[in-house]
Amino acid sequence: MRAPITAVADVEVRAFVAIRLDEAVRAALGAAIEGLRRVARDVAWVVPDNLHLTLKFLGQVRAARTPELVAALTRAASGLAAFEANVAGLGAFPTPTRARVIWAGVGHGTDALVLLASRVDEALVALGFEREPRPFSPHVTLGRVRTPRRDLALAEALRAGDAQKFGRLVVERVALMRSDLAPRGARYTEVAAAKLA
Repeated sequence: MRAPITAVADVEVRAFVAIRLDEAVRAALGAAIEGLRRVARDVAWVVPDNLHLTLKFLGQVRAARTPELVAALTRAASGLAAFEANVAGLGAFPTPTRARVIWAGVGHGTDALVLLASRVDEALVALGFEREPRPFSPHVTLGRVRTPRRDLALAEALRAGDAQKFGRLVVERVALMRSDLAPRGARYTEVAAAKLA
């Protein structure tokens, strides 16, 4: 179900562009989070319903811009065929030993995701959004370490999950998402989507 960014056009919300994950992949990643939770205590874990693959973070966006954002995403997706990607492997930025962001990676389908992210970035730069400063690295954020420090137990758990497979993802659309902060954490809602060919 699509939800409007807001009924009041001048209100700003946090928005991002993402690939949504199907239920089976989210469930497999949720099980991995439960396993990691035992060895990493100071982590804000993503709830399975919120797991996604971010293509571009937009920051605060006026609701009135929704139609132009959707048009830009439609242009970015046009001419690209739907494709498959495999969610596999565990890791962390900047390194598993000193993790700040814990993630699941992408195996097959990485090149297609990089191309899609590049096209999304170009389409949104044309609307005045900043260009992504770093090369796109497809991943699903599982958790953020609250106080990053050397953690050998977590590093070992991530290395053990390096070859773990979480499922196949059929990428047929890109979604414009909004993020609402709540006492129990963020809630993500799809606002609109653009289909790949």
